[in-house]
Amino acid sequence: MSEELDDIQAIFFEECTEGLATAEAGLSAMDAGDVSPGTIAGVFRAVHSIKGGAGAFGHAALTAFAHRFENLLDEVRADRIKPTPGVTRVMLAAFDVLSDHVAAAQGTAPVPADAQMLDALEAILKAGGAPDAAPAAAEPEPDPFGFEPVAVAIDPLEELDPFGFEPVGVALEELDAAEDAGAPRPWTVTFVPSDAALAHGGEPVLIVRELELLGGEVTAVDLSGLPPLRDLEPEHSYFGWTLSVPDNVDETAISDCFDFLAPSSIVEIAREAAPATDLPPVDWATAAPPPPEPPALPAASAAPRPVPPVLDPAPQAAVVAQPPRAASPGNAEPAAQTIRVDLVKLDMLLNLVGELVIRGSILADRLSPKDQERVELPQLSRLTREIQDTVMSLRAQPIKQAFSRVPRMLRDLSVETGKQVVLETSGETTEVDKGVIEKIGDPLTHMIRNAVDHGIESVERRLAAGKPAEGTIRLSAEQKGARIFVRVADDGGGIDRARVRGKAVEKGIIPADAVLTDEEIDQLICAPGFSTAETISNISGRGVGMDVVRSNVEALGGRVEISSVPGRGTTFTMVLPLTLAILEGMIVRLSGQRFVLPLANVIETVQPEPGQVKPTTTTGEVIELRGNYLPVRRLNDTFGLGANDRQRPEDSLVIIVESEGAGLVGLMVDTIDDRREVVIKSLDQNLYPIRGLGGATILGDGSIALILDIEALVAPASRIQKGLAA
Repeated sequence: MSEELDDIQAIFFEECTEGLATAEAGLSAMDAGDVSPGTIAGVFRAVHSIKGGAGAFGHAALTAFAHRFENLLDEVRADRIKPTPGVTRVMLAAFDVLSDHVAAAQGTAPVPADAQMLDALEAILKAGGAPDAAPAAAEPEPDPFGFEPVAVAIDPLEELDPFGFEPVGVALEELDAAEDAGAPRPWTVTFVPSDAALAHGGEPVLIVRELELLGGEVTAVDLSGLPPLRDLEPEHSYFGWTLSVPDNVDETAISDCFDFLAPSSIVEIAREAAPATDLPPVDWATAAPPPPEPPALPAASAAPRPVPPVLDPAPQAAVVAQPPRAASPGNAEPAAQTIRVDLVKLDMLLNLVGELVIRGSILADRLSPKDQERVELPQLSRLTREIQDTVMSLRAQPIKQAFSRVPRMLRDLSVETGKQVVLETSGETTEVDKGVIEKIGDPLTHMIRNAVDHGIESVERRLAAGKPAEGTIRLSAEQKGARIFVRVADDGGGIDRARVRGKAVEKGIIPADAVLTDEEIDQLICAPGFSTAETISNISGRGVGMDVVRSNVEALGGRVEISSVPGRGTTFTMVLPLTLAILEGMIVRLSGQRFVLPLANVIETVQPEPGQVKPTTTTGEVIELRGNYLPVRRLNDTFGLGANDRQRPEDSLVIIVESEGAGLVGLMVDTIDDRREVVIKSLDQNLYPIRGLGGATILGDGSIALILDIEALVAPASRIQKGLAA
């Protein structure tokens, strides 16, 4: 039982992570000026869900703080407290404390000291959280003619008749007005769960406990539906509850406790009836005709399960929590259903799909074309691809989850540095493997901090350079083939390469006489311990930021690219592989070894004629193609294959590929064997990342072929990385 509870609690903490991400995104949007009801409600629901789950698992400190935080959010949601910038800043600080409480509940951090934060929340609630009662408490305005008010404090029931008669009776309208003017009555909450409330892991008692956290007390428990022991079903609910909730609790807070209730449950919320008065009886025979009986409710609105006699609703019942479910079954749309699956199981399923593709490749090699059609091998390949796409979509999540923390981070950095920064995002819906999203958080944080601290200039320097006072950071993501490109670009001053080189020589990272290209100098900022900051601050100066970026990205089997233009800005690009994918590949040979070239990058293939490929330098070559000259890379030379037997261009093939960084480039190979669907297997778990290789695959004959990374092959080789590795 303990293991099952731990598993359920692990699911709760996953939901906490999702809720915190939602709350942070909403609060950041509010801080940016988006105070729409939908944004505020989203933050409220996230905190409310965290509080409910924490109470179920007995995390008292987390529950108590979330409850106080929720009170403020509820007042803001009801528009009783305006979400001014000051209030939003307090809520952002409260979110940080809430995150610390979640971490403490997980056992990864100590319980935070939240007394000061609770005082701040309480101060806002006392200052502006009460219902609008300004007219009653306001000082009477002076009369323009100078007369003093004489009847301000007189009770309406005690006003004298204007004709001098003593009051002998009170009209019904006056009674209603007097009751409305009095203190509100406590709430009576009637709760009868549906029969199947326990069927899917639900627990109605948790809702009762949540009402008790609001100050409610159970006044009656209905046991009339409890059958004899022999007829008892463990997954059926037989109880009903009546609770009294204090009058100062907002009605919305009560109804929110039933957000996740089964549709056939019964919930009624009403004010308790006022006590009987000592007024003299009224003779209805002479005073007025009796009021008509209320019309009977139509059958369609009847509850699916009758309320037991003990819990008969009061006549003043005003709110039923589940009326939207009363639509006719024929028109009701089925509710979306979800299930949580362990990522290990999804990984296993992905591997099995990959094995299925490999077996299909083996059959394609061993069967003749006629036999392939006979066993419907093409149809099998198509179904396999559809299964693979579906399984990949189960792990894929929008990268927006990783981007959501950036606005808040920029706000804090702007306050610390005094710089004005604007964030622009694109590609937030790009779907990335969940494992990748979890691991790029730290690299993304370091790149943003580096861009603000080192990239964006001060307001004075920007204005002097003719730039707007506000700096801009562009955050984008896109998928190309089997790679994900995540970019952080700023419009700052760019990399001061002379200063970077000088610091590298000073720290002994490179010799003083080293000859480096601009790209190699840019890569120096990723060296361990490198920093150009003059002083150590909370933001930078210790030389660990960009080193962490490169280490984490390379651990994922990716790489970091840096592009900088002095005076115009710098762009950092994380090129990340998909965890597993099936791609169309071209099988090529280099010195007898087979490699896979992604077909998505291929434009055309050319059989060079004598003289069509011309040398430009001792190592560089170009190919003339329809009046244009394109650079050519010999892949044999790139990987050190056949160095002693340099093949003539006319005895080779040149494959024209398109890359993002270098445009059209020709890759020289020996021959092309086949076109085949292949499974990408990552190499980062067993090998150090090798430039130019994006993974490996198993071919139909059981041999292993390496998959080429086009972007890395056409980019300039980074000799500085070799030097650092040595």
